[in-house]
Amino acid sequence: MLHPKIQQLLVEQEYYLTRPNRPTSFYNGIYTRWSHPVLTRRHAPLIWKYDFDMAANPNAQERLGINAVFNSGALYKDGHYYLVARVESNDRKSFFAVAESASPVQGFRFWNYPVALPDVNTDADTVCCPETNVYDMRLTAHEDGWIYGIFCSESKACSPGVSLSDACAAAGIVRTKDLRIWERLPNLKTVSPQQRNVVLHPEFVDGEYAFFTRPQNGFIDAGGLCYGSCADITKPEITEEKLVSPRCYHTITESKNGAGAVPIKTDRGWIHIAHGVRNTAAGLRYVLYAFATDLREPWRVIAKPGGFFLAPYGRERVGDVSNVAFCNGAAVNERGEVAIYYASADTRLHVATTTLDLLVDYVFNTPPDALRSTDCVKQRNEMIAENLTILSRENAAQ
Repeated sequence: MLHPKIQQLLVEQEYYLTRPNRPTSFYNGIYTRWSHPVLTRRHAPLIWKYDFDMAANPNAQERLGINAVFNSGALYKDGHYYLVARVESNDRKSFFAVAESASPVQGFRFWNYPVALPDVNTDADTVCCPETNVYDMRLTAHEDGWIYGIFCSESKACSPGVSLSDACAAAGIVRTKDLRIWERLPNLKTVSPQQRNVVLHPEFVDGEYAFFTRPQNGFIDAGGLCYGSCADITKPEITEEKLVSPRCYHTITESKNGAGAVPIKTDRGWIHIAHGVRNTAAGLRYVLYAFATDLREPWRVIAKPGGFFLAPYGRERVGDVSNVAFCNGAAVNERGEVAIYYASADTRLHVATTTLDLLVDYVFNTPPDALRSTDCVKQRNEMIAENLTILSRENAAQ
């Protein structure tokens, strides 16, 4: 017999999970925003949080709480959408869990068990302690037949003289065929001492596994979005990193930037959805931006619209880490429909829907950042003048 409060919570959660999602009135012609997040802490199954044994838990108290559900890798497969979300518990540790739905915008339910991620072997001479936390998995359905998950493997720094809060970031690698059984591979090795926000390209490039990396000298300081490759994914080591998308003064990438979703293939090029960070009086502001790279040379940028692609909007601005939009997953179905999963304020997960055609239009036809206020005004005035001419002709014809 279940505690009456548990029974009530199960009914309430079912109502929450089955409520319909509707488009908002927001419009920019590029994507559609939706009224409700697709994953929140309220989506976490009650069996994850409460001990249902009335003898052990007579007051139906929450034993293992969930604080947030956010940054998620995404995959479309066999008519279903799969999200491997970052679930943060009340104790601050994150873990991965798979949520599934036949719809890209609603109806996601977590599988019964979180991902049982295999532990990683650490080298004896490492400057980092054993892995403490894992988060922000990117899912790549690779042409070699495996589904890879690349995520941040965080450890406490163990070098002499470090503070309690000093940490090390590495790119962890797992692979699977079914999202249930995961094989752990060695962490990615690069020339730079630390890595976060690493994405595995979905196709071989010159016979090698290609990665988009974010070199870091420390846990926070980052040096731009880069590209590198290795011959053997089971011995992943990159010896050279090419700069693809640099940081730039007084832009949305001034403080740092990094890869987001796995690159999306179109007939014009690979479309990347990345994140850019700038500092403000209220702290760091995270937004998404987009650019395209060459189909054969995916490190070579061929189009880059100015400004942000998506930024925190309305209630999305508020949460555990306010003013943050972050994406590490997008899914494309056989009709060319694209679901972009983005988190807000490190608290919840949303979706923006678009199409391949709309993304191509945006990336290749939106003007680049003019970089200076004077030139930005010239750029805008040119469009205004053209629009006034069109309006004048339209009025004359009436």
